[in-house]
Amino acid sequence: MNYIQQAYKGQYQFWKYLIIPGLFFGLMTLNYLLVILMDLDVDKIIQSEVERKGENRFLVEMLLPLAIGLVMLLLWVKYIHKQTITSLTTSRKKIDWKRVWFAFMFWGMVSSGLVFLDYYMNPEGFVDNFNLEPFLILCVIAIALVPLQTSFEEYLFRGYLMQGIGVLAKNRWVPLLFTSVVFGIMHIANPEVEKLGPVIMVYYIGTGLFLGITTLMDEGLELALGFHAANNLFTALLVTADWTAFQTPSLFKDISDPMEMGFMDIFLPVFIIFPVLLLVFAKKYKWNDWKGKLFGSIQAPIND
Repeated sequence: MNYIQQAYKGQYQFWKYLIIPGLFFGLMTLNYLLVILMDLDVDKIIQSEVERKGENRFLVEMLLPLAIGLVMLLLWVKYIHKQTITSLTTSRKKIDWKRVWFAFMFWGMVSSGLVFLDYYMNPEGFVDNFNLEPFLILCVIAIALVPLQTSFEEYLFRGYLMQGIGVLAKNRWVPLLFTSVVFGIMHIANPEVEKLGPVIMVYYIGTGLFLGITTLMDEGLELALGFHAANNLFTALLVTADWTAFQTPSLFKDISDPMEMGFMDIFLPVFIIFPVLLLVFAKKYKWNDWKGKLFGSIQAPIND
């Protein structure tokens, strides 16, 4: 059975796939509408909360609801769908943690290298933000909660919705495109969107597409889980800015003008770095039949 077909290992009724995503997207939509209708300045609100509570407490309060969301989603799958967490995660007999760690370490090193390269090439765009005690507290918080936050997003989009919509649509390309676009739209209320404009959605949707392709080609979530955790964790630890969603006592603070972001920040990852990563994964894990795995049909298993 391929990855999407793992949904058949549980009790598949499509209405069950509407509850958790409906609650999540309902809250996100309500939050976004409140921002629009009340003409709220998200950036100022974040800055005010950070000044009042401190960066680390603000980070905990931002990540904790998503960590709770992960627990709720996994319990829903286990007790309502009667599906194992393993079959939600992978088509393999057991979760391949070596894949998770490979993607985590590989992207952690690459993304960290890119941050330090940017610092080397543009030192005037950064200031030293290191303060030992809050940074150590940040490390504890980030290591404990960031992987839960990113895992919630992966299990919801590339796992739960990918399988549920794939079985409903009877193909692979509809859930791939749907989850990628919705993953991007989920970030529309981020302060980065307000600062940079709609062009930043190219990055968010492109990231969702990259992670979706990775999941379908590898027949499991492991690589996406590792990549996403590394991306957010190392970002939280290494660099922050006054106009980003993550406000942390990181090593550096980016003080460059966000409006000057261009090819290097938005288009380079989507059109160059992510395709190269796909080639690295493809070579290491011997991916084949790209057309079938990305555009093929989904049928109920004969033995089910």
